[in-house]
Amino acid sequence: MMELKTDKSIDAMHAAGQVVGRALTAVRRAADVGVSLLELDEVAREVLREAGASSPFLGYRPSFAPTPFPAVICASVNDAIVHGIPTGYRLRDGDLVSIDCGATLDGWAGDSAISFTVGRPRPADLRLVETAERALAAGIEAAVVGNRIGDIAHAVGRTCRTAGYGIPDGFGGHGVGRRMHEDPEVPNEGRPGRGLPLRPGMVLAIEPMLIASGKDAYHAAGDGWTLRTSDGSRAAHVEHTVAITDSGPRILTARETA
Repeated sequence: MMELKTDKSIDAMHAAGQVVGRALTAVRRAADVGVSLLELDEVAREVLREAGASSPFLGYRPSFAPTPFPAVICASVNDAIVHGIPTGYRLRDGDLVSIDCGATLDGWAGDSAISFTVGRPRPADLRLVETAERALAAGIEAAVVGNRIGDIAHAVGRTCRTAGYGIPDGFGGHGVGRRMHEDPEVPNEGRPGRGLPLRPGMVLAIEPMLIASGKDAYHAAGDGWTLRTSDGSRAAHVEHTVAITDSGPRILTARETA
């Protein structure tokens, strides 16, 4: 069931979202050639500790997962799309990294993700990340009272498809509130004018996921969590938690430029 949030609740979610933003900024600044994914997870943990926040990722176990998630960030590198488990893998020159992070503060959750390159970037990776960010911006722009979920989905999907990128089917955004994942689902592709009407007080995570080859196929890795592109092409993932308000979309997870 979808819960409409009050202005006071949205302000509280903004506080949680700012913790997420600080964590992602700190991780981005710490990411460099030779740094391990586990070290990046520890950077995010420290930001959460300092804020008095907890992680909605740590210990999370949806129905598809064989084990609870063991970290506070998802760290997905190169052909990993989402849900990558941080390991001792040390970043290499030219890696494409997607970091997803959440925080729960005073009972409210925030959820956001960034993609970036480490070391000398491949031009194709920069284009992929830039398109993901444009898709996110388009989705946020469509997140206004009077539109529908399909308008967000269409805005995201049109940006991705026009640029020639694939979209993993069945994965997209979601409602956010007391829990990290709430109703409604927010697909990354859809028809405008369809789906649930957008109302003041709705809070949504909008999260484009792009596959560089233009194909949509993916598979679950052996850890049961990480989703990888089936053809080995690279992927990008970006996300913001956004409140629907009478004055327009309010980004609750805005962050400093790293």
